[in-house]
Amino acid sequence: MDVMTTTYGTLHGKVALVTGGSRGIGAATALQLAREGADVAVTYVSGKEGAADVVRRVEALGRRAVALRADSADAEEAAGSVRRTTEALGGLDVLVNNAGVGVLGPLDGLSLVDIDRVLSVNVRGVFLTSQAAAAHMGPGGRIIMIGTCMTQRVPGPGGTLYATSKSALTGLTKALARELGPRGITANIVHPGPTDTDMNPAAGPFAAGQAAMTALGRFGTAEEVASMVTYLAGADYVTGAEFAVDGGHAA
Repeated sequence: MDVMTTTYGTLHGKVALVTGGSRGIGAATALQLAREGADVAVTYVSGKEGAADVVRRVEALGRRAVALRADSADAEEAAGSVRRTTEALGGLDVLVNNAGVGVLGPLDGLSLVDIDRVLSVNVRGVFLTSQAAAAHMGPGGRIIMIGTCMTQRVPGPGGTLYATSKSALTGLTKALARELGPRGITANIVHPGPTDTDMNPAAGPFAAGQAAMTALGRFGTAEEVASMVTYLAGADYVTGAEFAVDGGHAA
């Protein structure tokens, strides 16, 4: 029976890849997966030192880890991160599509460069990484997307491009669940609300308004989002589902 608790060792012997795992939700997820017994690969673009620190902390937990420089906007690097993970760690059981970029602003101010960058990372890169991962996974494989609360409620202007890109992942998740279910592979998506990270700090200039939009009146933590991801990494009878970890942002 699936319950919202985990105990050390539930992912023992599993290999996980967390894209964008050098900081924030990605780093917290990598560490929680390692605490549950998984070996972990993380990708990064510019956060080499952060990725190295995650590797050290995972290894301190007694698990194997590797940091891979891979830009999800690059089709070859996005898919190649899966191959490099399997070469370094001997397989792949859990993929967490966490890497993402956000460009916020008025609709008439969004350039073609903005559109291409966001869709390349948030949609195409996720699709290609998931496609490559599915080819390596057997029964028990897990594909987990990191979406956003803005797919369920857009509280104001300026989020058109970001919400569009992340909404595409909901359709991808449900389609993957149907296609991969017969092989015993699940696909789910987690929608974080305002989350305290260096990209969007709870003490930042726009934080008060974001917190006020949640039912709990506060930012979430990266660890709270990571807990849901870790649960899904071990859950057997959950697939094609959306999980809001948003403090009631969509309530």
